[in-house]
Amino acid sequence: MDRPDKAHSAKKRIEPRKRVGPKPVTKDRLGNIALFYLERYASSAANLRRVLLRRVDRSARLHGTDAAEGALWVDELVQRYIRSGLVNDKVYAEAVTSSLRRRGASTRMVKQKLAMKGVDADTVDGALDATGGADEASDLKAAFAYARRRRLGPFGPAAQRQDRRQRDMAALGRAGFGYGTARKVVDWKGDEEEGEPD
Repeated sequence: MDRPDKAHSAKKRIEPRKRVGPKPVTKDRLGNIALFYLERYASSAANLRRVLLRRVDRSARLHGTDAAEGALWVDELVQRYIRSGLVNDKVYAEAVTSSLRRRGASTRMVKQKLAMKGVDADTVDGALDATGGADEASDLKAAFAYARRRRLGPFGPAAQRQDRRQRDMAALGRAGFGYGTARKVVDWKGDEEEGEPD
């Protein structure tokens, strides 16, 4: 039995498959894309619309799909999912707000993140009220959670606390907390009567 020579075996090497672009968007395919997205991620109506319109635009560029017809399909799908309850901005906003607050997000940061997802201001205010409010006490509680997570102020190294004061204040400011709130957190001694917020 003859062994194949090296030149012959080199020809049999498997060529890497060429990447095939996305398929053209149809109404049914767009519905499947939307359902797959909603299985993986919670979404606001505006965010889902934005995701689906990106797919339509890409299909229009690559395959010549009618973008106007695709936009109508997207609107129909989003309205259908709103009616069925799969997409609910109020529930979405409350879930995101609750999660962000536990991680130490300021009221300003919560409003900004939800606005980026297309949630209107009234829904955001309602979500903030439902998850503890947007008052100074809830912001202070969130600031303590943020400082603990980032090891700022009283939660950082005690030997470097004074040297890091300005940097810690700036970190809290960038996170959306006001000067007074940042100062209370960074200067907290841990032995005050009211103690750290729960």
